[in-house]
Amino acid sequence: MSHTTEWQVHLRLIEDEGGTTKAEVLLDTGHGSLTGHGVAQRNPADENVPEIGDELAAGRALNDLGRQLVTNARQDIREMSPSEPEPEPHPATGWIS
Repeated sequence: MSHTTEWQVHLRLIEDEGGTTKAEVLLDTGHGSLTGHGVAQRNPADENVPEIGDELAAGRALNDLGRQLVTNARQDIREMSPSEPEPEPHPATGWIS
């Protein structure tokens, strides 16, 4: 059986005068919502390029949202198959923030 659904994603970026960019990404599935958060801090010695802070903060917020989705899916799987063994955790990829 084929299945198609559409989820709405809203991303807000806010940069303050001190070089901190905050991102908030809201996922609305129509049945619930999740919010991811990310922050990027510009080194005062670096050139002021707002797009870089936006990219970093947004990417971190999307990573946060992705982790939440995977955690929720794993929980749903466990609830459906309580006798199944716990899956091995996957190592984190990329830079630790």
